[in-house]
Amino acid sequence: MAAEKRTIGLGMDYSPSSKAAAKWAVDNLVKAGDRIILVHVLPKGADASHKELWKSTGSPLIPLLEFMEMNVQARYGINPDKEVLEILQAESKSKQVEVLAKVYWGDAREKLCEAVDDLKVNTFVLGCRGLGPLKRALLGSVSNYVVNNATCPVTVVRAPTVSNA
Repeated sequence: MAAEKRTIGLGMDYSPSSKAAAKWAVDNLVKAGDRIILVHVLPKGADASHKELWKSTGSPLIPLLEFMEMNVQARYGINPDKEVLEILQAESKSKQVEVLAKVYWGDAREKLCEAVDDLKVNTFVLGCRGLGPLKRALLGSVSNYVVNNATCPVTVVRAPTVSNA
């Protein structure tokens, strides 16, 4: 009996921590036949003329090969990390994994939780900035909010620290 196809959500802003989350997901979670959806959340003020059309539902799902095209990235105002996209493209080919992207506009905490429900993800992976208790209290923690409010299991990956030796 074949395993059920899983949908894995991956919160992505191309920061070092989200990059580490993508690598962790590929190395430890993704299996053949899975579907990965890169979830991008742009601030409300981000300039996108078509945003009005999709402000409540987010963009349509964008296949990875289409998302990698410069004009598509420019249309959504996203400047992705080429290394992350290449890792996901290699995973797509080697494990027959479907990789899609979706863009939302608004508060990252709320939109990531909405994405979990809208996209019916089985599990969600995101990075964390590693804020201390004081900064986390003042700025709010996206990863903490998602862990406590998402309707699926959430894995939070911290970016490796670089030591100055």
